[in-house]
Amino acid sequence: MKIIDLAKEWRETTPVFVTRGEAFFPDGQDWLSIGHTSVATVGFFDGVHVGHRHLIEQVKEEARRRELPSVVITFPVHPREVLQSDYRPLLLNEFEEKVSLLASTGIDYCINLPFTEALSRLSAEEFMRRVLKQTLQVDTLFVGYDHRFGRDREEGYEQYARHGQVMGMKVVLATRFPLDEERNVSSSLIRSLLQSGNIQDANRLLSYRYTLSGTIVPGNRVGRTIGFPTANIQLRELNKVVPAKGVYAVRVQLKGDEVFPGMLYIGTRPTFNQESVISVEVNLFNFDGDLYGQSLSVEFVDFVRGEVKFNSKEELVARLHRDKEEVMKMVSDCLPASLL
Repeated sequence: MKIIDLAKEWRETTPVFVTRGEAFFPDGQDWLSIGHTSVATVGFFDGVHVGHRHLIEQVKEEARRRELPSVVITFPVHPREVLQSDYRPLLLNEFEEKVSLLASTGIDYCINLPFTEALSRLSAEEFMRRVLKQTLQVDTLFVGYDHRFGRDREEGYEQYARHGQVMGMKVVLATRFPLDEERNVSSSLIRSLLQSGNIQDANRLLSYRYTLSGTIVPGNRVGRTIGFPTANIQLRELNKVVPAKGVYAVRVQLKGDEVFPGMLYIGTRPTFNQESVISVEVNLFNFDGDLYGQSLSVEFVDFVRGEVKFNSKEELVARLHRDKEEVMKMVSDCLPASLL
C-alpha cells in the first residue's frame, strides 16, 4: 500500500485553504502527478473492523473490474477533535496502527486527509466536487450503508448519488456486513464490548486481537512482594479504549519481536489501597530481565475475571496462582510451544 500523506503539512503547520480544487491541500500534486482516477471510499475507519474490511473488499473488487487503483481516504484525527477543542474520542487504534491495519486489507493507496475547520464547512456536494473529484480524482465512490459526510450531515446516499451524476462521479451504496438482524458491526459496538470485558466478541468483530501499547514505568512494586512482579504500562495513546477492570490473558510483544504469555491487570488495587487512578500492569511469564523504559504491546486474548477486593494478601496470592493456570490454558493456542 502506498501512503499519500496530504496531512503531513497539517501536522507541522496550519494548512492553507485554497479555493481551487487542484491546490486544495498541501502536497496535493503528489497524488495528481500519478495521473489516473480511482475507486475510493472515505471515513475515519477506527478499528478497521470486519465491517470496514467488508466495505474495502467491495472497493477492491470494483477497482479490479475497472482496472483502476483502489483507495481509502481517512483522517489522522477524529473530526470532532477539530470542531470541539474539549472533545476526547475513545479510540480503538492509534493513527499509525490504523494505517498498518489498512495496509493489511490489500488496498492500493491510503490518502491521509487533514480534517480542518475549512473542510468541515463544505457541504456534501462541495466536498465531493472540490476534494474527491477535482483534487483526488475519484471516479467511483463507495459509501458505507450508514455513512454521512458534509457540513450538516443531513444528506444520505440518494443525495450523494445525484451530486455524483451531475459531476461525473459514480456513487455506490456498499452492502452491510451481516452480523445479525438486530445489530450492525460498528466501532461503538466494539468499544462497548471491550468496556464490558467481552474480549472474544470484540476480537471477532475486529478480526484481530485488541492491543494496547506503551512504555514500562516504575510502580509501587507490590507485585514483587507476593511473587507476581508486574510491569506498569504508561499508555502511548491516552485516548485508546481501556477494557473493563479485571484480569486478562494476553500476548506481550517486546522490542525485537519477542513474544511472551502474560497476565494483565487493569484496576485500582483495592486489596492494598483505595486508589482512584486505574493502573494497567502485566506479569510476564518465563521472562527474566529489566523492562523499565522499554516499549511493549499487549494483545488481549481473553477475559479471566473481574476486579476483586480480597480479605488478605494470602487469599490474593492463591487466586493469582489459579488465574495463571487459567491464563496459560487461554494462550496455549496462540503462542509457540517453547513459551508455554
